[in-house]
Amino acid sequence: MRKARRDFLLTTAAGIGATALGTTSAQLASAQALAAAPAPSPDLSAGTFAEASKLMQVEMSLAQCAQAASSWKAIMPSIYERRTGPRKVPLVAGDAPYSTWNPVLLGQSAGPSAAHFVRSAADPGPVPKRDADIAFAPLTRLARWVERRELTSERLTRIYLARLETHNKTLRCVITLTPELALAQAKRADTEIAAGHYRGPLHGIPWGGKDLLDTKGIATTYGADVFRDRVPTSDAAVVRRLEAAGAVLVAKLSLGALALNDVWFGGQTMNPWLIEEGSSGSSAGPGSATAAGLVGFSIGSETGGSIVSPSMRCGITGLRPTYGRVPRSGAMTLCWSLDKLGPMTRTVEDTILVLNEIHGADAGDLQSVDRPLSFDADTPVAGLRVGYVPAWMQEAPATAVDRATLDALRTLGMVTAEISLPDWPYNNLNTILFAEGAASFEELTLSGAANRLRDQSDDAWPNTFRQARFLSAVDFVQADRLRRRIAAEMARVFSSVDLLLVPSMRDEILSITNATGHPSLTMRAGFVEISEARSDWLPSPNHPVLKLSPPRRVPHGITLIGKLFDEGTIVSCGLALERHLGIADRRPAGF
Repeated sequence: MRKARRDFLLTTAAGIGATALGTTSAQLASAQALAAAPAPSPDLSAGTFAEASKLMQVEMSLAQCAQAASSWKAIMPSIYERRTGPRKVPLVAGDAPYSTWNPVLLGQSAGPSAAHFVRSAADPGPVPKRDADIAFAPLTRLARWVERRELTSERLTRIYLARLETHNKTLRCVITLTPELALAQAKRADTEIAAGHYRGPLHGIPWGGKDLLDTKGIATTYGADVFRDRVPTSDAAVVRRLEAAGAVLVAKLSLGALALNDVWFGGQTMNPWLIEEGSSGSSAGPGSATAAGLVGFSIGSETGGSIVSPSMRCGITGLRPTYGRVPRSGAMTLCWSLDKLGPMTRTVEDTILVLNEIHGADAGDLQSVDRPLSFDADTPVAGLRVGYVPAWMQEAPATAVDRATLDALRTLGMVTAEISLPDWPYNNLNTILFAEGAASFEELTLSGAANRLRDQSDDAWPNTFRQARFLSAVDFVQADRLRRRIAAEMARVFSSVDLLLVPSMRDEILSITNATGHPSLTMRAGFVEISEARSDWLPSPNHPVLKLSPPRRVPHGITLIGKLFDEGTIVSCGLALERHLGIADRRPAGF
């Protein structure tokens, strides 16, 4: 029987010599140390593999199971050695995978060829007398008032700080308030603007960041009790860029623990439009605080729906940029090849004003790229080709609002076209999410610290991370190959249309576009009545669905999907829709 190379070295080195084998003395010493160390491989039997084959759905005969059990220790110890020793190699947060995901297919171009940015020039009107009216104003108006020195950054900051203090008791959307930093940044902004040094539309504007963005000297907790005392020594790239733009950080906003749902160690973050239900996650705090007029804008993140879902439920606008458009340096990693950071605002144009300040490559994120961003607030939308899947528009989760939006696009002169996608098992892409997430939080799982997270339900991360240890590496690679096939299908679809209209929470399109990296814009397009509260939880006796009698009226958001690195087109379309629908200024009662 052929021996494993390690055993061969150990039994023949004395007679042949390490150099003759092409092996250095250091390698030989390492092999000898490995042999002398406690075996990292577990005791296995044919029965172990017989049971494991059921889990992996691979047919193995009893003889094959016995062969695998007998040879495992000779062939496979290296897969344990990296984390169990003797040559243990700890992996730290900055150790991103060497392989990268490029959303642009080989030989294809994507996005505009040159940068072009023109914001709207509409007169913002006079500054309202009531603080609440100022607080709910869109960024486009706030920026003009601050630029013209009709509203100071300090006054605006104090308005938002007071509102955060008051309404957080109900919404539980703030993890850390930053009043000292905020007032210092606001006073500096006022001084600079008075001296004629205006940095742009974010100068002096208070914002809130999802608490997975590192902030120097300020706790960044990931929403998880086990990290609540974590204090970074440097700022995330997005935080640095917003500070350079003159924005004012007023709060670190809540997220479901480790970026899942809307429950963190301080409780559940609630929806201002329906205080009995959660705001949805994982960008729970950004969704809730923005909808309630507690910040000028916020930054959220998405891996599989975490900007889209809270934006839809809380009636705000969320822009999920193309994968790689915004650097994630200094942001919590859940999934290297899926994570994205993006703006969450009250109106459409606000999103791209923020994106214009935070996009571009950063050395700390190997996946981030420099690509031109093009937007003109006066770009006509007539003639744009909008694709949609007919069946999706006729069944849940689509509503009458989705169908009315399709009609509105036609009224605005856009051309709608039916498109189709293969009936493939898109949830298979979760293999990538689960494997990368489990790798990112391996130490948390293996140390047992994940057992201290508040949520231990079936669909929470602790169980998922443990289960992911049993995923097949072969299936991971096959899921990645499927991902490339899906990317090719999306390229086919976008060869005939400029953008897509989709129901926001349609599972297939959430999985597809997060995996392929296409940008999305979720925006309020109407209102619906619901008879039960919505939830991120799987149905469970532990999380009963709250019945609402009589039914309650809540916002409903639609989602536009754009071509890679073409955020400008979906924002232009969204801006035209927003002006046509005329509902962007409606507010949740009580705020």
